[in-house]
Amino acid sequence: MSNTKKGFIPVMLTPFKDNGAIDYDGLTKLTELYLETGAAGLFANCLSSEMFELSETERLELVKHVVKVVAGRVPVVATGTFGGEIAKQADFIKRIYDTNVEAVIGITGLLAKENDSDEVFEANIAQLLALTENVPMGFYECPVPYKRIISPKQLGNMVQTGRVIYHKDTCLDIEQIREKLALTSNAANFGLYDAYMVHAVESLKAGSAGLSCIQGNFFPELIVWLCNHYDQAALSKEIAIVQQFFVEQMEIMHEVYPTVAKYYLQKRGLEISTFTRRTDIGEFNKETKAKIDRLFEEYAKLRERINLENVLA
Repeated sequence: MSNTKKGFIPVMLTPFKDNGAIDYDGLTKLTELYLETGAAGLFANCLSSEMFELSETERLELVKHVVKVVAGRVPVVATGTFGGEIAKQADFIKRIYDTNVEAVIGITGLLAKENDSDEVFEANIAQLLALTENVPMGFYECPVPYKRIISPKQLGNMVQTGRVIYHKDTCLDIEQIREKLALTSNAANFGLYDAYMVHAVESLKAGSAGLSCIQGNFFPELIVWLCNHYDQAALSKEIAIVQQFFVEQMEIMHEVYPTVAKYYLQKRGLEISTFTRRTDIGEFNKETKAKIDRLFEEYAKLRERINLENVLA
């Protein structure tokens, strides 16, 4: 997960059938969509995948399926920590790694309790790394069950172990991003992927390895375009337009997510259901549907405005 070339790492959705079963045919099509639009890697079994609504067996089978479809074309990372004793989490990390992923991702909010000190968190990380032998690791500041932000110093220390090659950052603070990048700049095999599209261009310019955001579940080719062109002076006007588009459309893409993303992909022609196992996201009503319809229209206008090459309709 090198930081030498910027890339987009989608946080993968999980398509379900209307009866709630995983739709593996839909998952194949979705995986191919990410790849066809230029994804540099894939983050499977993540929050967007509804990982907390999957059984342990489903998590493993889902990751195996994605790895099989990808067939080595890009790296795949996947979550391997779901709470409980550190030894138990380490065991599942090994099982996820056996699916042939590039690295296994630890959820920071599951590696210490919310009121635990930094010292407890750091000790748990050290224990986890010791128990997982040589498994390449990454970390994700997932907002569920609570968001535990890794400090720049903590991240620098983790990367110095040589075991941590990936970090999905959700701190929402560009100055903290810059500090994290400064303290990990000498690690050639490490990449920080930013989730916050409000400062996407600033983050890429600061040295982030790429972007890993839910917006890629609406228009992945636009995230790829930004990763490829963020620093090109000749396209400065277009880059500013794209950055502002993400700022303006941020709220609607988080509303009733992931249902809204699945509906948007339906409009793109992907044959998947909007079914979700999540019960805490609100109602996908006519008002929300109309907002996504408008987003679809606005994106069509944006593509024309910046002359984005037609990767997919």
